[in-house]
Amino acid sequence: MNRHTFLSIIFFTLVCTGCTKLDFYPHSSASPESVTEKDLDPLLRGLYNSVQNFPGRESYIMFDLVGGNLTSASGGNVLTFIKNIMRTDYNLVSQGWNGYYRALYQVNNVLSILDNLPDSEKKTKISGVAHFFRAYIYYNLTTRWGDVPLLKVNSNEKVSRTAQSEVWKFIEEELQAAMNEGPAFIADLNSNYYLVSREAARALMARVKLAQKKNAEAAEYAEQVINSGLFRLDSFEKIFRKQANDEVIFAFENLTEESSITLSTLFYTYAHPVKGSYVYKPTDEVMNMYDADDNRKAMAIDTYTNLDVLNKYPSGQAGTDPVVIVRLGELYLISAEAQGMNGLNRLNQLRQARNLPALNPASPEEYQDAVALERRRELLGEGFRWYDLVRTGKAVAELGIEEYRQKFPIPDNERLVNENLGQNDGYVD
Repeated sequence: MNRHTFLSIIFFTLVCTGCTKLDFYPHSSASPESVTEKDLDPLLRGLYNSVQNFPGRESYIMFDLVGGNLTSASGGNVLTFIKNIMRTDYNLVSQGWNGYYRALYQVNNVLSILDNLPDSEKKTKISGVAHFFRAYIYYNLTTRWGDVPLLKVNSNEKVSRTAQSEVWKFIEEELQAAMNEGPAFIADLNSNYYLVSREAARALMARVKLAQKKNAEAAEYAEQVINSGLFRLDSFEKIFRKQANDEVIFAFENLTEESSITLSTLFYTYAHPVKGSYVYKPTDEVMNMYDADDNRKAMAIDTYTNLDVLNKYPSGQAGTDPVVIVRLGELYLISAEAQGMNGLNRLNQLRQARNLPALNPASPEEYQDAVALERRRELLGEGFRWYDLVRTGKAVAELGIEEYRQKFPIPDNERLVNENLGQNDGYVD
């Protein structure tokens, strides 16, 4: 069954698809009050589709674009490329902000609808999925912009931004609800990782705890997922070539017929067998960071007709590829980082799975540098690098950016319609 098909007969068809910047809250084609229990399945499909598509394709690689992993395929200075993106008027920054809030509108709408339906097991599970997505959306918002409007219910008011500490607290509450209410991960169900599960919420909670430097809790949640017996480190050939695997915890299936997330076209030239528009390429630093024996290398990067390409999204113009949101490799690295040198076994277990020798760092600093490099290799093209540098205090030194660029600018067009948003420090009005 196509789990995420967008059914316009339910309330997710937008009246004005092209009205993005100024239309802060999308409209629906049917009143939420008219929804009944029989509509729960299309409701769920529409929810997946909204969260998958609305933020736009570059949202999934944004932290690679501004984190020194990817740059313009035409070449040029990497720092200039980063600064060009992090402008108050840049379309990708605006698209991300608007897209996440459009998706949030739909999530809040679903939760409001569920409140008016009789209790059932299906209702509870869908509620868990919605809470997971609300946490996921706010994780993406606050890691980019810091203080952001916290909307637990939809509103037409010109809202102000909420302190980031309160946003993190809300994210944790949402993930706890998802762990309590969401469906279980069924290991023997093929491609079960295209569905949100309690285990996906637990894995995302580990990421959220690490971001807040709650290291003991981050390690605890990561270890719970690792020791669950539901997942194992698997080969990159399976993970990034759409083969059944035991590593992915949650991914958007991103089916061609329902997706606007055409990431694959961004990385290949028209001369490549799968063809593409070749918009971005790996930086020179990325092309040189893999050891020769690293079994991730061929799946992560490639050189075709003397042009460097990111190779994790291989369909080109032929179709779309799944977008991995959380997988076990990240959990090993969360545990390794959060435990400090006591987590060396997790770092070396991951390295062994990637055909690399064990490390024996001489100091905590050397150890954390090793973990950071392994994260960069492991998670290339999956949307981590910039925020990894920000949360560890290395962004200014490693990227050469100004301190204020450790937060994204609030888009100009959003501030035009809501003067209460203000602007992050450092960005000129």
